[in-house]
Amino acid sequence: MEQAIKQGIAEALETLYSHQLATEDIALQPTRKEFEGTYTYITFPLSRVSRKGPEETGNEIGEYLVKHCKAVSAYNTVKGFLNISVSESSQVQQFAAMFNGQSPTDSPVFHMAPTGKTVVVEYSSPNTNKPLHLGHLRNNFLGNSVARILEAAGNKVAKVQIINDRGIHICKSMLSWQKFGNGETPESSGIKGDHLVGKYYVEFDKAYKAEVAELVAGGMDKEQAEKEAPILLEAQEMLRKWEEKDPEVYALWETMNGWVYSGFNATYERMGVDFDKLYYESDTYLIGRDRVMEGLEKGVFFKKEDGSVWVDLTDEGLDEKLLLRKDGTSVYMTQDIGTALMRFDDFPGLSQLIYTVGNEQEYHFKVLFLILKKLGYEWADACYHLSYGMVDLPTGKMKSREGTVVDADDLIQEMVDTAKARTEELGKIDGFTEEQAAELYEKLGLGAVKYYLMKVDPRKRMLFNPEESIEFQGNTGPFIQYTYARISAILRKASQLGVSMQNIDYDGVKEIHQTEKDLIFAIGQFKEKLQQAADAYSPAVMAQYAYDMAKDYNRFYTELSIFNEDDETLMQFRVALSALTAETIKRSMGLLGIEVPERM
Repeated sequence: MEQAIKQGIAEALETLYSHQLATEDIALQPTRKEFEGTYTYITFPLSRVSRKGPEETGNEIGEYLVKHCKAVSAYNTVKGFLNISVSESSQVQQFAAMFNGQSPTDSPVFHMAPTGKTVVVEYSSPNTNKPLHLGHLRNNFLGNSVARILEAAGNKVAKVQIINDRGIHICKSMLSWQKFGNGETPESSGIKGDHLVGKYYVEFDKAYKAEVAELVAGGMDKEQAEKEAPILLEAQEMLRKWEEKDPEVYALWETMNGWVYSGFNATYERMGVDFDKLYYESDTYLIGRDRVMEGLEKGVFFKKEDGSVWVDLTDEGLDEKLLLRKDGTSVYMTQDIGTALMRFDDFPGLSQLIYTVGNEQEYHFKVLFLILKKLGYEWADACYHLSYGMVDLPTGKMKSREGTVVDADDLIQEMVDTAKARTEELGKIDGFTEEQAAELYEKLGLGAVKYYLMKVDPRKRMLFNPEESIEFQGNTGPFIQYTYARISAILRKASQLGVSMQNIDYDGVKEIHQTEKDLIFAIGQFKEKLQQAADAYSPAVMAQYAYDMAKDYNRFYTELSIFNEDDETLMQFRVALSALTAETIKRSMGLLGIEVPERM
């Protein structure tokens, strides 16, 4: 229908003003609620071809459409805005085409043509010296959702992560465990593996600060004391031994990383995120180091007097960047060079490599992409940094494990517990078994966190309010989930009453309500919204769309009767409209990684 109206506008422009404009260059937008109409076409830019004011131009195009375009029933012009009303019969037939006469899941509304492009999306990328935290939640949910959106938009997508499993921070946890652990394991302590390793990272920091204070008290300068604290020197020595593959150090590294991976996997499973391929810094840094040495030989990089290797980016408006330390050990940039090379080797014909990383790393990725270009890799232009803002919490709302970092496992559990309390308080689990109730709490708690973190534009810094996120009213995950459950109950009742959604006589639907028109229009917007979300790498687009769909349905539910409708054909139509609305909400929330419950 939208295409038919665009074609009608194109014909009007040629007939009235001898002006040719391709339909793909004609933009329609939804008419604002306070005006009558379905689509709005802006006529301000046409004055130069019509040689008339924008309002008169709009009136002439509107009159042409009413006469020559079957889909258009009326129009009104407000200044330079041509508001186009679509005939009710056209809207009903549009719905019939979208519903497809079979099942809502088969609707052509949800299926995008393949693009032929392969996209790799990186997200999570944790360090193996501590558990995942609140920042990792936004990272994981954002990256996983962008991957789902890009795949739904017709791309072949691979989800990957780079695990930062080497470096001085890892050695700090290892050394601390050797000194203070007394052989403690996840099994002996009952502590989740990533939490146990994180515990010893904190213990290292305590011991390090105590040694620095002792050295300063003995008369040493603080800056010097911070560099010469014995425990730090031991950790640096351990890192050198690790790079030399010392058997004892390497065995401990493998053991403690194994604990962390088990912990991470449990968290990922609960979060509902997964990966197609894992990369490890312990592998990629070697490739990166080789490329750096090759770049040094070719004069792309330079070596300073102390033996460290650098790149000079001052001509690009940046500065000099360290690539290899004076002792030959690698830095993050080294491993990122190697990781990029591996990914373009692993995925031939890769169209885009997306890094989901916080905005504090924007400079790092500018440098990385410039270095890859300097090394002669043409695919460097296909690398993109999906930069997102940090997440803040209201002071004192959540307890943190270390006093500064909010643990992901703790936050998720607290949200599930809050969902349980709110649901029981509202009496929404009547007739549920204990197992069914537990499953519902999990869906609501995780849905609340995911939706709240993703409804905000990724690039914006945001405040996560746990109490607000779990509300059953307003722009929240639970509100949308409850709307879906409400529709599911309606569909169950329709089935019990024998109301069929098959072979509906759509010609018999003579008149439809504005709320029905709004739902039909909104459902028809799915592909457009999906493409917007894919182009902007923004789950916020789909979150807003799901919320708008839920609001539209609740208006429909409030204003119209379904099962008390005397016209059986109209009853069938409303049940089918409910079913396709439910599927649209389910798909939209699914793109955010959020499950919707059938019952609440």
